[in-house]
Amino acid sequence: MDTIASLFSFITTPVSWVIVQFHAVYGKIFGPDTGWAWGLSIVSLVILIRICLIPLFVKQIKATRAMQTLQPEMKKIQERYKSDKQRQSEEMMKLYKETGTNPLSSCLPILAQSPFFFALYHVLNGIATGKTIGVIDDQLLASARKAHIFGAPLAAKFTDSADKVAQLGATLTDVRVVTAIMIVLMSASQFYTQRQLMTKNVDTTVKTPFMQQQKMLMYVFPVMFAVFGINFPVGVLVYWLTTNVWTMGQQMYVIHNNPTPGSKAQAAYLERLTKHITHHGKTRRRSERTIIKAIVIKGRDRNEFERKFINALNKAGLAAQADGTVVKSENAAADQTVTEDGTQTTGTAAPKRQQPKRQSKSQRQSGGAKPAGSGSPTSLSKSDEPEDAKPDSAAKKASSQPGSGGRSKAQSGQRKGPQRPKSPSKK
Repeated sequence: MDTIASLFSFITTPVSWVIVQFHAVYGKIFGPDTGWAWGLSIVSLVILIRICLIPLFVKQIKATRAMQTLQPEMKKIQERYKSDKQRQSEEMMKLYKETGTNPLSSCLPILAQSPFFFALYHVLNGIATGKTIGVIDDQLLASARKAHIFGAPLAAKFTDSADKVAQLGATLTDVRVVTAIMIVLMSASQFYTQRQLMTKNVDTTVKTPFMQQQKMLMYVFPVMFAVFGINFPVGVLVYWLTTNVWTMGQQMYVIHNNPTPGSKAQAAYLERLTKHITHHGKTRRRSERTIIKAIVIKGRDRNEFERKFINALNKAGLAAQADGTVVKSENAAADQTVTEDGTQTTGTAAPKRQQPKRQSKSQRQSGGAKPAGSGSPTSLSKSDEPEDAKPDSAAKKASSQPGSGGRSKAQSGQRKGPQRPKSPSKK
């Protein structure tokens, strides 16, 4: 560990300078030689570093989600070229290049803060051995050696001997109890951070080897921290415990406000968002509009939770727009639902076409005519004839009699109206 820390000695001076500046502030409050002043200086160093690494953390989230999306394609490539590892690697790199995905992006925050971690280890090791390092002079070195955190010196380790711990003004029991508690807290925070990622923020609709790898890391990382933690000084344990707590809180915020599509966290988020929108009738934050916009654009590719969200808005008389806003629907959207393929249907169904009733044999033989007196318009009964039709029928009867002087009805093929008399034929 000392050899690795010496490789990052170029950053030791900036790290020691930051610690000294924070110590000057906290020393006026708690006293310059107290463990609170030096411990809070290390905590403040972690917070400052993690704030600077927020852009990398955002890239890590995007890279992780992109890798989750590519898992089905990666699995196909592995099955297709499982006998040709070189071709498999080439196809993987081609897939990364086409999608603009970098697998190393998910490790950027850890890689970026590693130099600061080893530089801090180098500084605390110099304090333990009584050597000035960076901007820490003899006066600050003496103050740091007196600083104890719950009875354990800042530079003491779990594996230190009783004589070495006595030189720092402490007992071996105090050092081991404090370091053991901090190692347990450090491993537990790492386990919880990985566990909430696996149980809440993973797409449950896709089963890929990536999920198995994450599940394995959930148990491997805490064990690694426990093994390496016994060789870390108390100050480094404070640093690593603080960064784990920061990561846990940062991840909880991301899961709560920007969950992975298809995960349990997304179901809970969309349920809260539905209640918020139906209560206020609109979206209030930009992040909400961004998520709604992504859901609307998906169309038929929406997952189960997203379809339920759109249905809930429709039942409330609201409609999600392509720009992420929500407006009141003009139609009767309360009965609209979204089918499995993502299309919307209206609950008020079109009237069904009635099937004709089956006729009996006698009805079919008689042409389906109803019996007289049934009240049907097709009835030929005398009572069903209109009154004004009777004079017309009488006139027709009179015209058909000889000598009545009336004109006969025009025959078919003849022109209606008065006919021109035929001219006599010439003989």
